[in-house]
Amino acid sequence: MAQIVELLASPVHRFRGRPSDGPTPAPPGELVDTVQIRAGLGIVGDRYFGKPAHRDASVTVIAQESLPAGIGLAQVRRNILTTGIAVDELIGRVLVLDSGDGPVSLRVNRAARPCAWMDVTVGPGAWKALRTTGGIRCTPLDDGVLRIGPLDATVT
Repeated sequence: MAQIVELLASPVHRFRGRPSDGPTPAPPGELVDTVQIRAGLGIVGDRYFGKPAHRDASVTVIAQESLPAGIGLAQVRRNILTTGIAVDELIGRVLVLDSGDGPVSLRVNRAARPCAWMDVTVGPGAWKALRTTGGIRCTPLDDGVLRIGPLDATVT
């Protein structure tokens, strides 16, 4: 069964400078139970919301199956952590998620390639290991709400 495991809406970039310097501290409340999505803009309250340079990548999704045990969104800086969906196989398609408040369609534009920070926040070798399973970058096509918990997911 598909599920949303975690949601992240962070107003700040935590990976600045060199990975060896470590990430900046997380702001309180960046891991949330619910996110509000706006078509073409992203996740309300997130650092990429409404930014023209990120409109086609304003929502990121990663599969829990791609990550080592105990690693979540705070370490990989994606927005939606799912289980039961092979998200890395969906490039060029539309992923429709419904966590109980109606469907939210996400156009899957490209892979969310990891960076050198993954070796710091996830562990040595993670940057290379996540090259093909680092998640996806999407454009939201609908306004809506997503919540942690069971999920109906379809692909068109």
